Amino acid sequence: MDTPREIPAEESLIEYPCDFTIKVMGAAIPEFRQKIMAIASQHDTEFNEQKVTEKFSKNNKYLSLSLTIAAQNRQQLDALYTDLTACELTQWVL
Repeated sequence: MDTPREIPAEESLIEYPCDFTIKVMGAAIPEFRQKIMAIASQHDTEFNEQKVTEKFSKNNKYLSLSLTIAAQNRQQLDALYTDLTACELTQWVL
């Protein structure tokens, strides 16, 4: 498996700081939402749970959370993505 190429700042499509939305999907259980909120708060000290949007799957089996993060740099987003994908309750991160 190839390792991802580091993208130089001048080639990045993202200008920091910015608001950045990440979508996380997992089982529709209270623990999923709580765990994802805790992870987001670790990476963004100003994270506001009130701005999270939720959408349940057709049969209410899965929950999709759209989190808006105050992204300061690429390293912050990479660390957040790593922690979200490592969470045992997470199915997908986009």
